[in-house]
Amino acid sequence: LKVTSIATQGRWGSSDWVTRYQLQYSDSGRTWRPYRQEDVIWIFIGNSDTDTVVQHKLPHSIRTRYMRLLPLEGSPKGGMGLRLEVYGCTYKSDVADFDGRSALLYRFNQKSTSTVKDVISLRFRSHQAEGVLVHGEGQRGDFLTLELQRGRLILHLNLGERKRRPQSTGRSSSVMLGSLLDDHHWHSVQIERFNKHVNFTVDGHMQHFRSLGQEDTLEIDYELSFGGIPLPGKPGTFLHENFHGCIENLNYNGVNVIDMAKRRKPQIYTVCHLANYSSSVCICNDSVH
Repeated sequence: LKVTSIATQGRWGSSDWVTRYQLQYSDSGRTWRPYRQEDVIWIFIGNSDTDTVVQHKLPHSIRTRYMRLLPLEGSPKGGMGLRLEVYGCTYKSDVADFDGRSALLYRFNQKSTSTVKDVISLRFRSHQAEGVLVHGEGQRGDFLTLELQRGRLILHLNLGERKRRPQSTGRSSSVMLGSLLDDHHWHSVQIERFNKHVNFTVDGHMQHFRSLGQEDTLEIDYELSFGGIPLPGKPGTFLHENFHGCIENLNYNGVNVIDMAKRRKPQIYTVCHLANYSSSVCICNDSVH
């Protein structure tokens, strides 16, 4: 469910209501996340009487399976009690499960692709603090890598500068966002690039930077990989720590990669190495996570 708004009233026919509360949500019903605004746990103002409806439109919507309210303060005339309404809509979810030995490869129709503008968006839930989510590179020296390192997301990007590799300097092509992202909760990511200008957004927090390189285009050869970086000609062998967890609604320049994999489109190649492999090992059909 995609939740966009909540409304509360006091308990009917009583002096019970809740004046302040927190909103929490969960995918499993076991571990819970508080609703935050600008990294601060948000305190919602509730009711001051029994009948008045107090509605809050969420500044950013949440996608969740379970939701609960944590009352912080109740009516001075009675106790704590409330009526609750939740507003939102159903949420379409295409999910791929990566076991640490698998990857999805999006293969281009031509030898290489050169783009002036790119938009990559996804949600992920990680079981480990390390792992590659997205990778592509070209013979010209271009590369794009999105990876988890120690629970933080790092985006490496370079446009046509052969001698450069991901590094951290004042004007570096490596930018880090987030922390503790291996917490088994869903996190959203968006990369927007136009020429050398890049907006990198994680869970609503955006950082703008200018990429290194001599070119304005990103040139990637053959394929873009998700979940790992397989060695050419050696299926199942990976250059970096590969991703262990789930990726949801993975979009690359308007292409729904996981949906294409589910429909077994020839542009998508699935690398899976589990006993009794079937097409369902890497691609999950669950509609809600």
